[in-house]
Amino acid sequence: MSTGTYGSPMIHAELADLGVHVGRKRVARLMKAAGLQGASRRKKMWTTRRDPESRPAPDLVERNFTAAGPNQLWVADITYISTWAGVLYLAVVVDVWSRRVVGWAMATHHRTELVMQAFDMAIQQRRPADVVHHSDQGCQYTSIAFGKRCQELGVRLSMGSVGDCYDNALCESFFATLECELLDRFTFRTQRQTRLAVFRWIEGWYNPLRRHSGIGRMSPVNFERRHLFNPPNESANMSTKPG
Repeated sequence: MSTGTYGSPMIHAELADLGVHVGRKRVARLMKAAGLQGASRRKKMWTTRRDPESRPAPDLVERNFTAAGPNQLWVADITYISTWAGVLYLAVVVDVWSRRVVGWAMATHHRTELVMQAFDMAIQQRRPADVVHHSDQGCQYTSIAFGKRCQELGVRLSMGSVGDCYDNALCESFFATLECELLDRFTFRTQRQTRLAVFRWIEGWYNPLRRHSGIGRMSPVNFERRHLFNPPNESANMSTKPG
């Protein structure tokens, strides 16, 4: 199901859900004996370009990527995807609580319009009452147009420091997963092929099916279903370490 991307912990969780009772260490031994291993991550290439005349928002997160419920804290960023037909840029908005990608957009540029499209998708899907939108200090996020849009909708802007990946670690973790599970494993000839592959990965795999250690080895969609429609007795607030 994971197309060769899962390591032994996630394979163990998948087997448990299927009713197969086997120890985690045994899964690891069997995978090693068969020469199987999960996909590994590569280092990020930076796309951030800061406008020295802009006024960044304060850091309201301070590397504390936790949320007690949906639409309390979103993280956002941009990455690039190489194709034979040129470079495409991907902007995403991720809900920290469930790891779900709630907004995303792709274009041949990384101007403010790109992050606005991803942001507008998130707004339309989630309709938050009071959410913090956290990003780096890229000129797209510090632009007047983006700031005005957030102000109109009551969205509080938060920004990490310049050039420090740990200030937006959860979004960096998402891109690292995308890269090792999709972008590093396939060659994209056309932009249409690339857009379709990213759509299938996000909407067909990552959101509904991919398990995450930070949310109890559940997928974002299943995590939201369990806690929104069948809430446990204990607090739904969970540690959201990147990964």
